[in-house]
Amino acid sequence: MLDVQNLRVSLGGKTILDGLTLTARPGQITCIVGPNGSGKTTCLRAITGDLPFAGRIALGGQDIARLSPRELAALRGVLPQASTLAFPFTVAEVVQIGLHRGTSGAQSERIRAALGRVDLGAYADRSYQELSGGEQQRVQLARVLAQVWEPVADGVPRWLFLDEPVSSLDIAHQLQVMRIARDFASAGGGVVAVMHDLNLTAICADKVILLAAGACHAQGTPGDVMTSDILSRAYGCVLHVGQIPPPGTPFVLPHLAALAAE
Repeated sequence: MLDVQNLRVSLGGKTILDGLTLTARPGQITCIVGPNGSGKTTCLRAITGDLPFAGRIALGGQDIARLSPRELAALRGVLPQASTLAFPFTVAEVVQIGLHRGTSGAQSERIRAALGRVDLGAYADRSYQELSGGEQQRVQLARVLAQVWEPVADGVPRWLFLDEPVSSLDIAHQLQVMRIARDFASAGGGVVAVMHDLNLTAICADKVILLAAGACHAQGTPGDVMTSDILSRAYGCVLHVGQIPPPGTPFVLPHLAALAAE
């Protein structure tokens, strides 16, 4: 289990998170949502050990402050909001970054399989810098998957931490990414994703953590958290959950969408 207790993070003399407490369980997708500036990315970066913090964060019963970078890398893969590469890597070389030492015998197979999972199986020799933003995002996801390929290792659940994993993707690839997350969780791993799309969150999340002003505004199932009253107070605008727009206003919901059969 991921157990965050009394988390406090300050950046540049400003308190971003103050006394945040939350939990997430393996076998589930936990989505963190909230308005801009609510502390979503800061929360994820603290959980992954990328930011200094006060409080306690335990992953699988282990205090992350006591784990080495190598030990953390064995437990979780992290997809940041944006990734910048200064060198002319190929797509395969980017994915290879996610592989642990000692797995050289299976590297080529793992790279091909990870790229296949994100629908980029034919891109291994392409230049990463020449890809579109959405394609680069999927390559980075393949890198993370290669790092924690087995959702459970030696009986210990592993984790995917995803910061806005569908932000640059079309709807078909958004659904594909969330299916990858669901498969990882169904196989016993844990998934924590920062999300902006409330519709996708409602469809995919087992648990929703709603942040506002650096604190937990609500947490629970999508049905518990994503109500008109709770969301309106958190986002500071009037939101109507489950209401159809006025006649003549088109809208697209992905609830019944599915990837085309291969």
